[in-house]
Amino acid sequence: MNEIPLSGNIKDIGLPKILINLNRNRKTGTLTIKNPVFTKKVFFVKGDAVFASSTYEDDRLGEMLLKSGKITLEQYDKSVELLKKTGKRQGAILVELGYITPKDLFNGVKYQVKEIIYSLFLIENGEYEFIEELPKDEVITLKMSMGNLIYEGVKRIDNWTRIKREMPSLDTVLILSDDPLSIFQDIELSSQDRKMLSIIDGTKTIKELINNAWISSFEAMKILYFLLSIKVLEEKSIEEKPEVLKEISVEEILQPVFEDESTFINKVDNMYSRISFATPEEILEVESGTDIEIIKKNYYRLSKEFHPDRQYGSTDPSLKDKLEAIFNTINKAYETLIKDSKNLRSSISYKENADKYFKQAVVDFKKSDYKTAAEYFRKAIFEDPSNAKYWSHLALALSYNPENFKDAEQALLKAIDLEPNNSDHYANLGLLHAKQGILQKARIAFEHALKINPDNLRAKKGLQNIKK
Repeated sequence: MNEIPLSGNIKDIGLPKILINLNRNRKTGTLTIKNPVFTKKVFFVKGDAVFASSTYEDDRLGEMLLKSGKITLEQYDKSVELLKKTGKRQGAILVELGYITPKDLFNGVKYQVKEIIYSLFLIENGEYEFIEELPKDEVITLKMSMGNLIYEGVKRIDNWTRIKREMPSLDTVLILSDDPLSIFQDIELSSQDRKMLSIIDGTKTIKELINNAWISSFEAMKILYFLLSIKVLEEKSIEEKPEVLKEISVEEILQPVFEDESTFINKVDNMYSRISFATPEEILEVESGTDIEIIKKNYYRLSKEFHPDRQYGSTDPSLKDKLEAIFNTINKAYETLIKDSKNLRSSISYKENADKYFKQAVVDFKKSDYKTAAEYFRKAIFEDPSNAKYWSHLALALSYNPENFKDAEQALLKAIDLEPNNSDHYANLGLLHAKQGILQKARIAFEHALKINPDNLRAKKGLQNIKK
């Protein structure tokens, strides 16, 4: 994943991205966020937020317990009086006075820590810094996934401008991630979130998803913002590879794995004992030469069963490291088998497959079925991505739908990158810009085409048309 600076201003990055980056890189240390009013800190151990502190008076434990109704004002005042006299921690004083139990204190501190972290999502402008140091006197562990922390924090945001600023362009098409670490993470989604996930089909833009939502535009934007922040959703790329496996259903992603803790721990221990010597086929439970679709199905199934976030439901302190070791081994096994499978496929000849898809695309194009033609041009590109002709024809098919102009332009730029001295690609780019009414860009493209080939008829005609 892209690295994020370890210091800066949160308005330039966005808090969710900072937190996810620290989590995915398994960082241990202290994240400090400052503004003129207070300083707040979140402490991380191997990517998990385990504790938090704040200089803001309303974030103190006594105030938190008072606001949540755990103690009365009289009890609060008495504890503050003794705190000033003795210097003891307020929580310990409350327990000594019998106002709360040790269990109440533990739960109260966890509540305080979570509230401090959630409050960070309301800060729009503040300096942040992460250092790889931890205080020695704080031992509480939240046992809460980063996905759920971000989820609860985003709920607090009530600023449309801020969320829009941290989102991609509203014309961006969203797709479901194919990364098991993202899609199987521990998140307690609402029915609204699940419904929004169910309509992500890889064709709708952010704007279309919001406009077609059954809830307010702001609430729809917040859901998409959250799902993008934790990487369950991604921006669709023009070079996205066709999926070998049919898209995983939302129901499959969100379906929890039901088993008691002892059964799960035994399964983890068994797998952990095998990962150092098992072959990739044994890890993914497939035979040598198994079809790539079966490999991928098993990869997703096992990634879900042994996802690192499943540690949060267990009391076993060693479970986190075991799960991460298993998960990484599953990933390596998958990468090895997929690479081997692709090497095997190359003997069949990628170019033959590419040519077959290209010919089918041309047939569909002549029938004016530009959408299907584009799909087959993309398949040809997947087989032979270095063929500039395929990219150029994909752009032509896409150019028949104004909503695809941006993707068509990217495809032509890819063709130009592969064949920089082909005047036809520049001529086609000029025609695309002219279609959009971007005449200055069209003129530059046509002139470039004519520099390469002064006899390019399409460039000549295009240039004449925009000069009229």
